[in-house]
Amino acid sequence: MIPDSLLDAIREPADLRRLPHASLPRVVDELRERLIELGASRGGHFAGSLGVVELTVALHAIFETPRDRIVWDVGHQGYGHKALTGRLDSLAQIRRAEGPSGFLRRSESPFDVFGAGHAGTSISAALGIAEALRRRGEDAHAVAVIGDGGATAGMAFEALNHAGELAALGPALRVVYNENGMSIAPNVGGLSRSGDVRGYCAALGLPVIGPVDGHDLEALLRAVAELRAQSGPAVLHVRTRKGKGFAPAEADPYRWHATGPFERAGGTRPAGTSGPPSWTACFAEALMRIAARDPRVVAITAAMPDGTGIDRFAERFPERVYDVGIAEQHGVTFAAGLASEGLRPVCAIYSSFLQRGFDQIAHDVALQDLPVTFAIDRAGLVGADGPTHHGVLDLAYLRAIPGLVVAAPRDENQLQHLLATAIESGRPFALRFPRGAACGVALDPDPKPLPIGRGELLQDGTDVALVALGKTVPVALAAAARLAAAGVSAAVLDARFVKPLDEERLGELADRIGVVLTVEDHLLAGGFGSAVLELLASRSPGTRVRRIGIDDRFVEHAEQDDQWRQVGLDVATIADAALAALAASAPPGGRQSERGRR
Repeated sequence: MIPDSLLDAIREPADLRRLPHASLPRVVDELRERLIELGASRGGHFAGSLGVVELTVALHAIFETPRDRIVWDVGHQGYGHKALTGRLDSLAQIRRAEGPSGFLRRSESPFDVFGAGHAGTSISAALGIAEALRRRGEDAHAVAVIGDGGATAGMAFEALNHAGELAALGPALRVVYNENGMSIAPNVGGLSRSGDVRGYCAALGLPVIGPVDGHDLEALLRAVAELRAQSGPAVLHVRTRKGKGFAPAEADPYRWHATGPFERAGGTRPAGTSGPPSWTACFAEALMRIAARDPRVVAITAAMPDGTGIDRFAERFPERVYDVGIAEQHGVTFAAGLASEGLRPVCAIYSSFLQRGFDQIAHDVALQDLPVTFAIDRAGLVGADGPTHHGVLDLAYLRAIPGLVVAAPRDENQLQHLLATAIESGRPFALRFPRGAACGVALDPDPKPLPIGRGELLQDGTDVALVALGKTVPVALAAAARLAAAGVSAAVLDARFVKPLDEERLGELADRIGVVLTVEDHLLAGGFGSAVLELLASRSPGTRVRRIGIDDRFVEHAEQDDQWRQVGLDVATIADAALAALAASAPPGGRQSERGRR
């Protein structure tokens, strides 16, 4: 606590509202400085929160939160909101296990009235809240705070369109449209180019206040008060600068959207430790190598060029990249249209974001058997971003789609070959890979297609078969070594493909060994293990199958290694599970024989 600090004395927004307006500029200065100190010491989402400090203070000063509900789009600009709503002291632990989430969580605070981690949801949610309040006769407001990047999402238009329809009923929806020219990357699209927010909203029947300088606190307080006084849905257009108050972030908000710890005075970041490149970088390099020999290849990103590696691809092939904005549904069908005319589009989208495009994958790509490749980054558990960003549903929703090939590489060399397989197959193809550093293996000189539906037996065994997928393969190999030290012979199969499965190898292992453990960084329900279980139930019905993966829960934010231990994907737990499966399958009086364990 800082002596004489106004910010430290604010334990809830009511304390802020008790201050004279003349004190609010000091609160703004203290809050911005505290956020810079937090970023320097802890890292995390950074430039977004700095850009809305004045707006955050103004909203909580004018609206009677939590009776008036504020819904922040995405939520990574919500650190200042957390500081003003009783969580200032805990921000030092943000994104760590047991600390606050980097996003908004209903379970964390009554001031977080609607959780988020994906863009474009705020207006829909706030409109629903406002309509519920109206139906109950409550005199309260619902405020959606959305950036111009988030407004590129189709849901934002759909919600504004519906708000125009409900306007006659008078729900107390208030929308703050924060124009800063950015999502994570620089913003794209026709509305961004024209800047005609007033005309856009007027066409939907919604009045607009502004534009207002989002860093002129006095003007902003007046505008927010005017917004609150409106009857029926209304929009406040503010203009802010992402990264405001920290010169390096203002100069390059793209690179300072999120950060690790840095030196406060000049923004110098510690030199990175040497090690393998990221999976994302390996994907980008492989895509460039394939594109250099195949002019049909084009790349699509949904406002995430840096996170998906498409920014690297764009440096070499700028005319072959499309950033569609935060519009995954459109991006998938746009890719389908490109593919229908002979191109080979690669949609590079995070696993959790691709959930939004499920219908388009099924209806527009797979049903028409179009050669679209989905490069699915951030598959599995992602660490500090937590449950909104874990990619643990993709196998279940993708393998249900007829005709879609689904694969996962165990290392970066296999990644380049599977990417070549996908693009050259002429089929709908999904390739998932994790966040973080790759394995550091040597790359073959040229990416070449692999046989679809064929796994690789990495080591043979006689007692138990470990059938693993993607990032879990090295862990399965380490578990097999641990089992060998205990006198247990374990086969390890890298499945490579979830769909189609390698029925021949899986059947042979099941028939010969009789005990199979599947290992996946995905929910057990409907995942890779379920696919194997379904196959063996009909192919080799006497096989004892045990699935290792994530049970029916959302995994909280923590370090990735800790998350893997929590869900039982560590070496010791896998080895123990194999021993338990062997013990359960042994005949009475002793261990199984080496053959016919069924």
